[in-house]
Amino acid sequence: MAMDIQDCLSLLSARRTDELVVTSAGNSSEVWWELTGDTTSTFYLEASMSLSTMFAAGLALGYPQARFWAFLGDGAFVMNTGLLFVEKAMALPNMVSIVIANRCYGATEGSDLPMGSDIDFAGIARAAGIERVFKFSSMDALKEGFDEAFKTPGPTTVVLELDRPKKHYVSPPFDGPELKYRFGRALEQRFARSVLP
Repeated sequence: MAMDIQDCLSLLSARRTDELVVTSAGNSSEVWWELTGDTTSTFYLEASMSLSTMFAAGLALGYPQARFWAFLGDGAFVMNTGLLFVEKAMALPNMVSIVIANRCYGATEGSDLPMGSDIDFAGIARAAGIERVFKFSSMDALKEGFDEAFKTPGPTTVVLELDRPKKHYVSPPFDGPELKYRFGRALEQRFARSVLP
């Protein structure tokens, strides 16, 4: 059993309050952009190469008063499982790592993830020592467990079991420098700290 990515991310965006969001290459960036159109408090890390949660971890370390949601594709997860040990060591109480587990590479037109159906992403996170791990495969379960998984302080990994996207989504229409300045200026305004020259 799995969820539709648009339904799932619609719920997240509707229940988001002031969290800062980092998306990864592929489906999370594209669907989040279509749903939210957010140009200031989301950083669309399109060329993430498995480093979206590491990028977010640096931000979460620098802004302990803020809360971060960091999306990571399952293809990126298997490319760099070492990120789990970094997250375990950093133990950031203000960050949620969100694994988009749709068993395909969203950034490459939905190519199959090798052995995708056999991978227990939540089990891998637990084996790496992450204590707060949640897996959701139905909308009802996500609604019921949302506050504990997404709003409760503590280093957290959330695995969203999703169907393959049913349609093609487009990438956010921004290049890296523009995203950097939009996001950086938003941080400056919110936290009254200089970020960019």
